[in-house]
Amino acid sequence: MGTISSICVYCGAGSGTDPAHMAAATALGRILAEEKIRLIYGGGTIGMMGAVSKAVLENGGQVTGIIPRFLLDMEASHEELERLDELILTEDMHERKRTMFDKADAFIALPGGIGTLEELVEQLTWAQLGRHKKPVLLANINNFWQPLIELISHMQEEAYIREGFEVNFLNSDDVEQIVPLLRKTARETVEADSALEAIGRL
Repeated sequence: MGTISSICVYCGAGSGTDPAHMAAATALGRILAEEKIRLIYGGGTIGMMGAVSKAVLENGGQVTGIIPRFLLDMEASHEELERLDELILTEDMHERKRTMFDKADAFIALPGGIGTLEELVEQLTWAQLGRHKKPVLLANINNFWQPLIELISHMQEEAYIREGFEVNFLNSDDVEQIVPLLRKTARETVEADSALEAIGRL
C-alpha cells in the first residue's frame, strides 16, 4: 500500500470547549475532499464527527459512515445521514471498528473522548503487534494528545513497552501537514518492505 485513497478519522461526537478543534475538523474535511481522499468515519452527524463529514461533502468529497444501529438516534440525524455516499450499519462496536479498519489506508485521531481514545489505541496496538502497517497520526491540536504521548513515553521508560514492540505513530499540530505526512510514511513503508524483500532474495 503505497498510496492513500481513504482515511479513517476518529473524533468525538461532542464539540469540546476549544474552538480550534472544530476548526481543525472542518479544515481536515476540506483537505480530504480537495485531495480526493475518501473519509471513513463513525457515521455521526454531530460534534467533531459532523464537522469533518460535512466539510468533506460541502467540498465535493466522498464519505463512508459506519455506525452501529443502537447509536443511530444518539449520534446521527437521519436527514444528514442521507447525504453520505455510503452508510454501513453494524450490529455492534466490534464490527464497526473492523469495517473502518478494512476500508481505510491510514488513520487520523482528532480530539475526542474515551471512544476516540479506544479506537486509536486499538490501531496502535494492532500495529505494535505487527497486524498492520497502515500509518496512524495524532492530530495534536493545541497539544490535545500530549498527555497520551507522555504516557506512552512513560510506559516505555518503565519497560512495559519493550524493545522491538515500540508504539509508532505520527504527530502533527498542523492540519495542512497531515495528508503529506501520511503519504510520505505510506510510501516509505512500501519502499522499506521492498528493500527487505530484495535482501531476502539474495
